[in-house]
Amino acid sequence: MFRLVTIEREFGCGAASIATHLAERLGWKLWDHLLTEEIARIAKVDPSAVKRCDERMDSPLHRLAKVFWRGSYERSTHLGNQIFDTDRMMAMMQDIMDRIGREGNAVVVGRGAPFFLREHPDAFHVFLYAPRAEKIRRTIADGHSEAEAEEMVDTVDRGRMAYVKHYFNADWPTRSLYHMMMNTAVGNESVINTILDTMHQVAGSPKATDYERPKTPTAHSSN
Repeated sequence: MFRLVTIEREFGCGAASIATHLAERLGWKLWDHLLTEEIARIAKVDPSAVKRCDERMDSPLHRLAKVFWRGSYERSTHLGNQIFDTDRMMAMMQDIMDRIGREGNAVVVGRGAPFFLREHPDAFHVFLYAPRAEKIRRTIADGHSEAEAEEMVDTVDRGRMAYVKHYFNADWPTRSLYHMMMNTAVGNESVINTILDTMHQVAGSPKATDYERPKTPTAHSSN
């Protein structure tokens, strides 16, 4: 029986709305914006600092600066725990994901969830994608200009690829990780119904959790 759903997605495919309605249908907690708020609460930083690190690598300049900060007097006395970057966020994520896994009854969007929870027997993993034109259409519908939509659709996922490669040593998407991958151009309701139907069918199989998993990806920090 599945008690968790992780949703990885291409930018602009409508995953946020799909995850929201899926959680409502299941009566489960949605960990999307809530996850950003939880990281900010634990790290004692503003949620905007977490959003800047969300599924993207720190800039080359920032990473170079950390080399000089490491072990320096200035870092220990002036910067200290006030530094919040992707490395620090990732150091916190395994504990947060483990807690979500223990609590169950949750839909988790992005943030490396399918990697962190890849060994969890009660987790059902989904990857959502869509044609470029559909992603641009949905992004414009969310209030962005056509130029903004095209730029975001063409660039955001590059950051996610780099993020997954760096922290999990894996390609994005890692197809063997997911129970199902689905094109959201068929419509949100069709996607939600298919996820629920597939969860029910797979849960009834004697090999519900016996699918190929990535062998090597593990989260790590560059520190």
